[in-house]
Amino acid sequence: MQKAKILLVDDRPENLLALEAILSALDQTLVRAASGEEALKALLTDDFAVILLDVQMPGMDGFETAAHIKRRERTRDIPIIFLTAINHGPHHTFRGYAAGAVDYISKPFDPWVLRAKVSVFVDLYAKNCQLREQAALLRLQLEAGGGEPAVGGALLGELSARLAAVEEQAEALAKQLDGVEDAGVAATAAHLERKLVGLRRALDAMRPGGA
Repeated sequence: MQKAKILLVDDRPENLLALEAILSALDQTLVRAASGEEALKALLTDDFAVILLDVQMPGMDGFETAAHIKRRERTRDIPIIFLTAINHGPHHTFRGYAAGAVDYISKPFDPWVLRAKVSVFVDLYAKNCQLREQAALLRLQLEAGGGEPAVGGALLGELSARLAAVEEQAEALAKQLDGVEDAGVAATAAHLERKLVGLRRALDAMRPGGA
């Protein structure tokens, strides 16, 4: 399977090196951007599983960069994890979530925690890609077979089983997070749930008589 791309945005080279060292164990494609403008250029041509975005940058800061990302149809659904070396309290954190972030992590951060959170979005991205490929294959086979219900039913069953496996993993994750008082974790879990609900609705709509 093709590796997912992770966008690392920070104006300090040493911070980018540190992020690469932490995330290299995930064995995905890490893409650097030294500014908000450079990040937006990268997002014009490539698809990313998640964006790690520094808040404090000269020129276009992280909040402004996130606002541009969320305004674009192509990129609005990409998860953004804000990274910041300062902590101005709840108001500053709220501004990060209001800008569209799914998580907000203060430096210095626990490498294991950051890697685990990024891994969740990489896994979700991979599942989304698999489902899109299966859906495309289904459409091709339906067209080739004149829309035979038997062909479509078999593939829909396979797609449904794949999605059910992802839903089980998400349910197990939600149980693990139950009672955890962490706004970032809660936002991450909510984002996963919305994605899965959307995928299940799309799949149900493909069934005969689906809306």
